[in-house]
Amino acid sequence: MAAHLSYGRVNLNVLREAVRRELREFLDKCAGSKAIVWDEYLTGPFGLIAQYSLLKEHEVEKMFTLKGSRLPAADVKNIIFFVRPRLELMDIIAENVLSEDRRGPARDFHILFVPRRSLLCEQRLKDLGVLGSFIHREEYSLDLIPFDGDLLSMESESAFKLENNCFTVLRWFLPYNNVNQPEGYECYLESDQTSLYHAAKGLMTLQALYGTIPQIFGKGECARQVANMMIRMKREFTGSQNSIFPVFDNLLLLDRNVDLLSPLATQLTYEGLIDEIYGIQNSYVKLPPEKFAPKKQGDGGKDLPTEAKKLQLNSAEELYAEIRDKNFNAVGSVLSKKAKVISAAFEERHNAKTVGEIKQFVSQLPHMQAARGSLANHTSIAELIKDVTTSEDFFDKLTVEQEFMSGIDTDKVNSYIEDCIAQKHPLIKVLRLVCLQSVCNSGLKQKVLDYYKREILQTYGYEHILTLHNLEKAGLLKPQMGGRNNYPTIRKTLRLWMDDVNEQNPTDISYVYSGYAPLSVRLAQLLSRPGWRSIEEVLRILPGPHFEERQPLPTGLQKKRQPGENRVTLIFFLGGVTFAEIAALRFLSQLEDGGTEYVIATTKLINGASWIESLMEKPF
Repeated sequence: MAAHLSYGRVNLNVLREAVRRELREFLDKCAGSKAIVWDEYLTGPFGLIAQYSLLKEHEVEKMFTLKGSRLPAADVKNIIFFVRPRLELMDIIAENVLSEDRRGPARDFHILFVPRRSLLCEQRLKDLGVLGSFIHREEYSLDLIPFDGDLLSMESESAFKLENNCFTVLRWFLPYNNVNQPEGYECYLESDQTSLYHAAKGLMTLQALYGTIPQIFGKGECARQVANMMIRMKREFTGSQNSIFPVFDNLLLLDRNVDLLSPLATQLTYEGLIDEIYGIQNSYVKLPPEKFAPKKQGDGGKDLPTEAKKLQLNSAEELYAEIRDKNFNAVGSVLSKKAKVISAAFEERHNAKTVGEIKQFVSQLPHMQAARGSLANHTSIAELIKDVTTSEDFFDKLTVEQEFMSGIDTDKVNSYIEDCIAQKHPLIKVLRLVCLQSVCNSGLKQKVLDYYKREILQTYGYEHILTLHNLEKAGLLKPQMGGRNNYPTIRKTLRLWMDDVNEQNPTDISYVYSGYAPLSVRLAQLLSRPGWRSIEEVLRILPGPHFEERQPLPTGLQKKRQPGENRVTLIFFLGGVTFAEIAALRFLSQLEDGGTEYVIATTKLINGASWIESLMEKPF
């Protein structure tokens, strides 16, 4: 059991155990010793549900990364390939299988497609002459992975876009035709519907484990599609009535393109900044090692470690759970207080006189040493982040972002962006700022847009013309239509900009960006109280339909809420969510008079850089 998955109102260990059980059942079908050959992209997500100890219990003796040519030698009966359904991976698998056949003795081969089997992939294996070598060809529906006690992610990636780990957001803005395309339908339409289908399937799995969700709310075209798929799936399973008492009261489905602004802005929470600067992958971060080297006297800095320091970040760590969602400016004082408390606890050993007192101190020692190690790690991380946030460039960039978000000078060429292009700052940084300006102005004036495009192409190369085209298609970088800027109306109605933000003791969600309240989270807050009827005008301006569906429950399963008991809302971000938005939702969950606790699900955990990168075309 992973204790940090069961601290909230919803015990996500139930989901984790269901996923682990399915994995164990598959491994047991392959009797005898086993070697697993991993598609490298899957190792991170699988690490969150099944450590090596579980695999070892089921006779897994070796693990390899999927690579071309011959597999490393392994004296095992079964070789199992864990792969995504991608044609280029089938070519590598065929190469592996054929080289093993030549090597002898005969092995049993099996393939597990994650999250689905693909007829195209099986046809490719057949064409390469190895399909018949596989005894088991099955799929493993790893739709939603528990990351923390209130966080689930599909860690989905594009099936038609770049060869990277980022969810390609472009497809969330393209038209959706023909939901029932056959598997293997060409290009991104098939990918599109498949991604939405897996989101709906993941939600159906949750309902099977945690009960039917009585009310579904949604905003956006993809949200509507997913809700329709869920309703259709439920109709198809009418024979089996769900008799589990509902844990969730509401489901809110939100398209990422309803709020393009939040991922583009720099996150200013502790966890958000770690992700912005170093990137958090599957709950792990890799950090520069020099800050974590033990300091020895007279060493003179010799023999500093060269391998990155890898740390797991989740709420199982007490200190991280306390500071992860705080504005970074409030983290220093918490670390300082914690250092004093830990120091005082260690000093208690001098006061331990009796055998009983000494025994009690010794029993607390492991916890105290863990706390001291945790404090040392987070003090080092905070120092690394501070080196960035106190730089002049970080301040200038943040100032420009905040001017755009508060509605200042969004309609003309920005001198800071001009300077960044002239000095050839990283292209992702430039694109992120230009897109932020475009979103905060409901599109740029044509001459401003043309100027930025020309400067970017002349400075960074004309091969990036496709990237600019992708950004335009995604609605991130576009000309203003009809000369009307709707952002001021949205900003004022939803109170997206707050001038007076208390970063130390916040009273509003705007603390996560030091002034800007994420639009997506404000929509969730207003849905909870007083309801979306109060913002009908803004909902009409924002892209896509908004809707409400009810799923009837049998009489015995209808919930009678106790006085003071909060509702539980599952909020599903289709197209990705940032750690700052997650922090804002946790803030709302903890409000005494909030009335709602949130569990967050998403297709992918993203930040502005990874999001923009997912839309960039690689140079030829």
